Amino acid sequence: MKRNIFAECVFVVTACFSLICLLGAAPAKDAGFRISRGVNISHWLSQSSARGERRLAYFTEKDVAYIAGLGYDHIRLPVDEEQLWDEEGSKETEAFQLLHNAVKWCGDHHLRVVVDLHILRSHHFNAKDKPLWTDPKAQDKFLQLWRDLSAELRKYPVDLVAYELMNEPVADDPEDWNKLVEKAVKEVRRTEPDRKLVIGSNRWQSVNTMDQLRIPQGDRNIILSFHFYTPMLITHYKASWTEVGKYAGPVNYPGQIVDPNQIERLPADIARIVKANNGVYNRDALETLIRKAIATAAKYDLPLYCGEWGCLSTTPRQARLQWYQDVRSILEANNIAWANWDYRGGFGIVARDQQPDKELIKVLIPK
Repeated sequence: MKRNIFAECVFVVTACFSLICLLGAAPAKDAGFRISRGVNISHWLSQSSARGERRLAYFTEKDVAYIAGLGYDHIRLPVDEEQLWDEEGSKETEAFQLLHNAVKWCGDHHLRVVVDLHILRSHHFNAKDKPLWTDPKAQDKFLQLWRDLSAELRKYPVDLVAYELMNEPVADDPEDWNKLVEKAVKEVRRTEPDRKLVIGSNRWQSVNTMDQLRIPQGDRNIILSFHFYTPMLITHYKASWTEVGKYAGPVNYPGQIVDPNQIERLPADIARIVKANNGVYNRDALETLIRKAIATAAKYDLPLYCGEWGCLSTTPRQARLQWYQDVRSILEANNIAWANWDYRGGFGIVARDQQPDKELIKVLIPK
């Protein structure tokens, strides 16, 4: 058989070129920190006095596997200063190990994680005194917490873990929060230029204050965040820690939350609270409120995240489920990622007796 030397040479050259390209090619870019539906892991490393075995048992890999199996794609993980650091600012080894465990479990089960610095010793969103805004040392401490967190977590891929700088800042002057955001972003960016940072606006991350938020120009690795619990007479019905929870009469959603005729028969102090929070609410009304957050995200051309939204189990059942249905449909129709509050507890998809609320889960994660 006559050999085609030219063809063989072409084949060899082509093969060598392909091999060189393969060996020298840059690695494929990661898929990015993309999230859609998540759930908050509350009362574990935040807002809990449980330690030792109780804390170890509260949230485990079994829970992560269950969450992933439901169809969620991420968790939002609140962590408190008083859990992860002692009074002197030294890291609490066991608490940090639990944090690392959670991230590893999520990686193993294909969930992403938003690590949320929830409560500081110098700042609680419902406290009257918040030294974070008045004491430079408290701000330095806040920045040190992020240096510590970044040092612990920077080994994880940017498509697995994102950082939320602080939960529900409440400053008298929104500019105080804007200035602190600028400092915190600069601090994290020293070592992690590509990490996604979740940033919400002043005063409980309300949609009403989104237009007061200022973020660093040109930083594309930011996710804007808001929280949504409107109307409070529905979402916080009989909540003992709120003013609106003092009202225990009939409520309705959608429509007029409390009948005006009912208000006239209430004690004066309760009537005042109800009047201040009453109104007519339905899906359209809720979407109108959320549009302010959507406009801010469009202004910055950044993704939007509703990091908390929920309705207490004390709310009348049909009103509660309809509210969840409406808010979820608004968020998803507007390409807003979300994490409902919460996994286990008064708002939970799993009750304190460990029983899942299958009807609520079906509303949140329809198959």
